[in-house]
Order: sequence, then C-alpha cells, then structure tokens
Amino acid sequence: MTTPYLTPLSPDQQRAFGVVEPWPLAIADRVRFSELDPLNHVNNVAYLVWFETARVTYFKLVGISSYKDDDNEPRIVIRRGEMDWLQEMRADENYAILSRVVSYRNTSFTMQQEIWADGTKRAAFTCVIVLLQPDGSGRMPIPTYITEHFHTVDGVERRADTA
Repeated sequence: MTTPYLTPLSPDQQRAFGVVEPWPLAIADRVRFSELDPLNHVNNVAYLVWFETARVTYFKLVGISSYKDDDNEPRIVIRRGEMDWLQEMRADENYAILSRVVSYRNTSFTMQQEIWADGTKRAAFTCVIVLLQPDGSGRMPIPTYITEHFHTVDGVERRADTA
C-alpha cells in the first residue's frame, strides 16, 4: 500500500499502521533527516511539530479556523499539554498522527493525539485548548456546529447542560 502523506487516512489505512479502532482524523507522514538528533533518532521537539500539523488539519476540517486573515475566527491557545514519548523513531519511518476531541466545556476542549508506526504507539499528547475572541480580549464560546462535530464525529458524550 502506498501511504498518502498529509491527507486524511481511511479506517483501513489507519489499521495498516496498527490502529485497532480508527480515529476521526489521522494523517500520515514520514521521518525526515532534519528531524533527527545526534543520536540518530527523532528529536523530541519534532513530535510536538507533528502533533501541531495534525491539529491544524483538524481545525481546518472542522471549521474552527481557516488560518486566513479573518477577523471573526477565534484565537486558538493551548492552555496545557501533556506528552508521553513511548518508543523512539528513526529516519524514513512512516507514521500516522491520530487526533480527536474527548471532552469540552463552554470555551475549551480537550484533544488527544497519538503517533503510530509499525504497529506500535510511539507517542501520545493530550492538551486543553481554549478559544479566545478574535481580538484576544477574552474567551469565546465554542460554536454549536463545532460541538455537534465533537458529538457526531469524535463521539464525545453530550453534556447534561447542553442536552
């Protein structure tokens, strides 16, 4: 199978990376030489860049941001993040980055992300993301069409106060 890079993967393509239960969004890429450290494995910061690439793709697909000069789009801020490096990666490995939202509040949501290669989970990242007003003056409520996506596509349970 030819791996399509930086394009959403189908459930079968996700399974080819070892993912048992496909996620709402997964994109593939490969390790580049520039991402290696002196020990010849992927530098820790590269994982954070990979997760960011997948988050931006997710935000564009869901409609959170188009990343164009639009005075109506929220500012997107990571308030907190937790990273687990589970297994090293090396040059030219193909990998898939999985992304999904697992919970939300009025102005923030929690996103989980994982990197899979050769049938093993290599890294995991969980972050709390806050939406701010376009001018940065305060928090912005998550629009209903986005919370609907969280429910219908990501499988987030409906909150009691929004049912």
